[in-house]
Amino acid sequence: MSKFSDFNFAGHKALIRVDFNVPLDEQFNITDDTRMTATIPTIKKVLTDGGSVILMSHLGRPKDGHTDKYSLKHLVNPLYKLLNVGHTNPAIGDGSTRVFFADDCVGPQAGLTASMLRPGEVLLLENLRFHKEEEKGDEAFAEKLSKLGDVYINDAFGTAHRAHASTAVIAKFFPTDKRMFGLLMNAEVLSAEKVLHEAEKPFCAIIGGAKVSDKILIIENLLERATDIIIGGGMAYTFLKARGGKIGSSLCEDDRLQTALDILEMAKQKNVSIHLPEDSVIADKFAADANTEVRPSDAIPDGWMGLDIGPKAVGIFNEIIGKSKTILWNGPMGVFEMEKFQSGTKAVAESVAASTANGAFSLVGGGDSVAAVNKFHLADKVSYVSTGGGAMLEYFEGKVLPGIAAIKD
Repeated sequence: MSKFSDFNFAGHKALIRVDFNVPLDEQFNITDDTRMTATIPTIKKVLTDGGSVILMSHLGRPKDGHTDKYSLKHLVNPLYKLLNVGHTNPAIGDGSTRVFFADDCVGPQAGLTASMLRPGEVLLLENLRFHKEEEKGDEAFAEKLSKLGDVYINDAFGTAHRAHASTAVIAKFFPTDKRMFGLLMNAEVLSAEKVLHEAEKPFCAIIGGAKVSDKILIIENLLERATDIIIGGGMAYTFLKARGGKIGSSLCEDDRLQTALDILEMAKQKNVSIHLPEDSVIADKFAADANTEVRPSDAIPDGWMGLDIGPKAVGIFNEIIGKSKTILWNGPMGVFEMEKFQSGTKAVAESVAASTANGAFSLVGGGDSVAAVNKFHLADKVSYVSTGGGAMLEYFEGKVLPGIAAIKD
């Protein structure tokens, strides 16, 4: 699908949209560099060919222009280290990849620094969202960005669902042979399309998280494709209450009870099996030190809430996952951040990994699901871990993602 691997970047300045929207602590140290690490192969391919790289990204949600907290200057040294394992000093000419920083993404300094880049060098531009034109999809702003390079690469799947200047509009300023997906973006799209359009049956979708309202469209779209849909997390209790169950003070969207019933009926008509947790680990408060019990999920006492799936649910879910040839996992089974309520999510993660080892294709996506496989050290045991939370969700809802359409068109 992508021209990237066949393209020779020698002598080219590649303008790459990356997703460096990484979490920082109060000292501006990166607490999870997954998104940066994922795009390093794309950057290195351009540099190895003899090209230079101009990186553009957003960080956070700045509201009032330039804000130190959201400056990409905090990422210069971490980026240098990722590109130069073994090198320590970016200021000396020791054969390492030099990383420059422009304190704006457009304007004289950005333009001059980009024009002076030599093959093998990298320029990181300042936060795109310091300009309101970025999120507005402003065409004039996109054109200014486009002048910094002669090849455009989108390697930011995490922002592919946004029709922003740097993700969708900019592509029109490059000829079709010089706009392309990077390695990360290409892998994301291929993995998602394999699940959506080439899924080997049985196909099990595991959908968790807090709200039915967040997942209605993805469930409806998966009803056309999956053989089994496992529903866990807080959203399960809306379905259980809709069926007449007693859920205590568990999370529930009362305005979505009819929606839940409609989904269950639709599944029956399409011969798709929807699996709700038979039992739950319940707690008397939402806290790490709560008292806990295991009860049937539809018989939770008043004042108690379901915060994880129980052992019976784990056994049933594991059996379904174990028989599957294609697995999509989006959303945890409970409040896995608290040790008392992590067993269900951990068991599902281990089951997905085991099924993958037996030949299934597994795609894990959505921030919490990715956090879970990382927490339990299973990220390398599944087929693909997506870096795009909202983008992956919208892709599986059947929506056209602007960042993908801009390259394909």
